[in-house]
Amino acid sequence: MKYEEISSRKTQDAKGPLAGLKILELGQLIAGPFAGKTLADFGADVIKIEPPARDGSAGGDPLRRWRLLKDGTSVWWQVQSRNKRSLALDLRDPQGQGVVRSLAADADVLIENFRPGTLESWGLAPTALLEANPALIVLRVSGYGQTGPYRDKPGFGLVGEAMGGLRHLTGEPGRVPVRVGVSLGDTLAALHGVIGVLMALHHRQATRSPQYPRGCGQIIDVALYEAVFNCMESLLPEYSAFGAVRGPAGSALPGIAPSNAYPCKGGSYVLIAGNGDSIFKRLMACIGRPDMAIDSALVDNAGRVAQVERIDAVIGHWTSQRSVEEVLIALDAAAVPSGRIYTAADICQDPQYIARQMIEHIRLDDGSDLAVPGIVPKLSRSPGGLRRNAPALGQDTDDVLRGVGLSADQIQALKDKGIVSGVRL
Repeated sequence: MKYEEISSRKTQDAKGPLAGLKILELGQLIAGPFAGKTLADFGADVIKIEPPARDGSAGGDPLRRWRLLKDGTSVWWQVQSRNKRSLALDLRDPQGQGVVRSLAADADVLIENFRPGTLESWGLAPTALLEANPALIVLRVSGYGQTGPYRDKPGFGLVGEAMGGLRHLTGEPGRVPVRVGVSLGDTLAALHGVIGVLMALHHRQATRSPQYPRGCGQIIDVALYEAVFNCMESLLPEYSAFGAVRGPAGSALPGIAPSNAYPCKGGSYVLIAGNGDSIFKRLMACIGRPDMAIDSALVDNAGRVAQVERIDAVIGHWTSQRSVEEVLIALDAAAVPSGRIYTAADICQDPQYIARQMIEHIRLDDGSDLAVPGIVPKLSRSPGGLRRNAPALGQDTDDVLRGVGLSADQIQALKDKGIVSGVRL
């Protein structure tokens, strides 16, 4: 089967390579649920456990009400919780905890991103869950990890970004460090968690035996600050070897030249990466400075870094006389890496996004259309897919509870006590 044939299939028809995996998602907001969302996109059956509405509270994951709402629900919810099922269950109630233990008994993965010690306080310690189900893989995402002197401190993504070294590098020199613009620390932690889950699944398969027919599970401990720190490139070795403390550099790429954002007509900017030796020569020839292309002092990166202000000024003078489109056309012809700074509107209209099926459209309950990000990464033979919209709170409560053997009367008794809730659609 050709790759082109596979990649053009309707994603809604794809089961995905993780079909058959049962995953319990106990977390909320971003890091844990993003890990669950990624696994769900590729076929895993993710049961999202959310607090039911009770005592005047709206219930559910708080993300349901974050940022811009449509008919009372965040449109972000349609991305973060797609392909999942919702079980509205009170984890603070002993009967609710018993339901989790029943679900975990034959689950493959449990995801949680509560403060360390929370599961233990509910009688749901991962070690105990593993005793009942030795094949269980438990992904724990927290601000500082499950050990160490900071383990009990609350830690959100922005704190992890700061402690991991990222926040110090963002912004302009001499000005207040700025936020990246999205919850990058949470997402990096989630992706590290997904990597851990996939490695643990591989290990489980390799440890199958008569004693452990499904193989051996384990606990994955991901700290937000460590996930960020893991992506900090040369930050630590440069400090170790030279005592160099890397600082913010605005739009430039410190120590690599030229690579920056340059002004164009109309107040827009264009990104140009001319830092390869041969690329730099093509860039200089393109902007009418062949003298710099053959300058022996600029033949390598070290020489260009020493004169980066001069180089940036020359490039900026050329770009400022042209529109972004004119600059990109010229640099594309010269095979110089460059690009515009995309807004959401640019993304929705871009032919590359469209060709790669990165703009998907779903139909909401009110019949309206909503654009959502497509599936990443692209697998040629077992792609992920959009199988169902994000669930209403408790939409799948009855089905999930029936799956662990509860009768209609038992389910209704739990509803009467407010321990679970559910809706019929």
